[in-house]
Amino acid sequence: MLEILITWIAAFFTLCIFSFLYKDNPIYKFAEHVFVGVSFGYGFVLQYYNVFLPNVWNRMPWEDGGSLFTLIPLILGLLMLTRIFPDIGWISRWPLAVMIGSYAGLQIIGNAQGDLIEQVRANFLPLWTDTFSETIGNWFLVFGTITTLVFFFFSKEHKGVIGHTARVGIWVLMISFGASFGYTVMARVSLLIGRLQFLLEDCLHLM
Repeated sequence: MLEILITWIAAFFTLCIFSFLYKDNPIYKFAEHVFVGVSFGYGFVLQYYNVFLPNVWNRMPWEDGGSLFTLIPLILGLLMLTRIFPDIGWISRWPLAVMIGSYAGLQIIGNAQGDLIEQVRANFLPLWTDTFSETIGNWFLVFGTITTLVFFFFSKEHKGVIGHTARVGIWVLMISFGASFGYTVMARVSLLIGRLQFLLEDCLHLM
């Protein structure tokens, strides 16, 4: 009985979201607010038990194996709450600056090692291989990379050979963006098919 009730509740909210295809309406707003509220509540509980308790509260100085350094993120987190009060809201800029700066530093290192270096390494390809298809693919990849980099080279005016090369780079970028957009559309369509299959199979048993 409970499983049937949950299924029909999910179907109701799915139809509420689909109603936005007609126009913006109170039913859609209701489903949107419920989704945001439930997501926030679930995320808050998840963060409390999986992040705050093991990484902050259980490492306080009065706990076994705790450290005074754990007070620093706790204080910074409390300072972020000062944004609620207009008179002292400027204090929240300090913990935000620390958080954004630390995150940016970690991301730069991670992206440089995981993306930049790997992307550069992936372009060191042999231009002549045993198979014709692989040779053509490597030539296209190296050629597309060079023309795209020339397009972003703004120290010299895009005229002559550089201009023609940059124009080819634009086409390479457009093809790349089109492929990325196509993959995004395919992912969204697969989600739509999944919801329609849920409505027709699990709810109405038509499939």
